[in-house]
Amino acid sequence: MTMKQIFQLRVNGLTHEVMASPREPLLDVLRKQLGLTGTKQGCGEGDCGACTVLLDGRPTLACLTLAIASQGKEIMTIEGLERDGELHPLQKAFVEHGAVQCGFCTPGMILSAKALLDEDPNPSEPEIRRALSGNLCRCTGYVQIVEAVQAAAEALEAKGERRQP
Repeated sequence: MTMKQIFQLRVNGLTHEVMASPREPLLDVLRKQLGLTGTKQGCGEGDCGACTVLLDGRPTLACLTLAIASQGKEIMTIEGLERDGELHPLQKAFVEHGAVQCGFCTPGMILSAKALLDEDPNPSEPEIRRALSGNLCRCTGYVQIVEAVQAAAEALEAKGERRQP
């Protein structure tokens, strides 16, 4: 029997005290202890990207990341994107461009896209497709998803929220 440990995680700007075994995935802690169910349990093997979160700004598979190894890092889930009740431009663009079908892959797609736009405010279509290549969608065929990311990039630029290349 593995002993659980108490430690702190910083998630969406807030510090939480959690208890987990050394082998417990971050995904389980986020969903079961913190109630952040936007991060989805997909394949459990790191193949689908449904569990993607941002760990210090980088897309990370929460099903393969140990919760205890996430101490001292900033974790962002899909719930951390909205501000004061307003959706992030990426979230809005996904809705407006029909990039949300069943919605299962959407949180991981959006967070992967956010990491891309934070690094490259004006990505090309191939760069968008490459950044999203770890996230699988069975509904949309990706056209609407790429269009949504491009629209969000334009919206962020219009709001002055993008860094200049």
